[in-house]
Amino acid sequence: MDNRPIGIFDSGLGGLTVLKEMRKLMPHEDMVYFGDCGRVPYGTKSKETVIKYTMQDIKFLMSKNIKMIIIACNTASACSFELVKGTLSIPVIEVIDPGANAAVRESANRKIGVIGTTGTVSSGIYEKEIMNLNPKAEVYSAACPLFVPLAEEGWWDNEIAVKTAEEYLAPLKEKEIDTLVLGCTHYPLLQKTIAKVMGGNVKLVNSGFEVAKVAESLLKDLDLQSGSDSKQTSEFYTSDSTEKFELLGSSFLGEKISSAKKIDIEKY
Repeated sequence: MDNRPIGIFDSGLGGLTVLKEMRKLMPHEDMVYFGDCGRVPYGTKSKETVIKYTMQDIKFLMSKNIKMIIIACNTASACSFELVKGTLSIPVIEVIDPGANAAVRESANRKIGVIGTTGTVSSGIYEKEIMNLNPKAEVYSAACPLFVPLAEEGWWDNEIAVKTAEEYLAPLKEKEIDTLVLGCTHYPLLQKTIAKVMGGNVKLVNSGFEVAKVAESLLKDLDLQSGSDSKQTSEFYTSDSTEKFELLGSSFLGEKISSAKKIDIEKY
């Protein structure tokens, strides 16, 4: 048993969608969340910059004596996971493999769509993972860079969000996909809009729930589960305005955040 917290980070608020699923599935685990809102989005940055940011984020979380790291950012997962997992002594979980597995499991016609940031889509990581799991799959990807700022602004289902989704998703609708991977942890906030545009026959894969299941299983296998029966606690940190983080983060999480702290991530 291990009562140390789980560390979770993302380029901004999107990773809170992962945290939300983690908290539901593991109600006795403490968690530390860092949202790098001062440098969001990661998806438009170079691979070298994303790796630098990722290592700083992890160094900060390691200072909190965590027992596991969740890279709750698809771009950071795509660019940094192979490097990160070989340098840390604690388990690290990324968001791409669980999402790819769920997509292959859910698709009936083997036509799978992937949406994500420019960085994630250009990496080709989802295509690679899905094709490894099912070589007969057809994978179609589309970068949707404006979805992240829309999510961060709280514009999840207004007219602007709908028009943007219609523009981005039109090519995928033409491919007759039956499953769509939300390849960015911000995108579940736009799930209602995306579902409306894609239609009821397309299944949406939210990697947050899949990641939570992987984390729960790994904690159990490594005997790292919390031995406490007390209610979990969560600490929240950001590299930008705590007021904005608390306001929008509360909407992301579905409950009030009132104790976020700002840190200077460049010190790490």
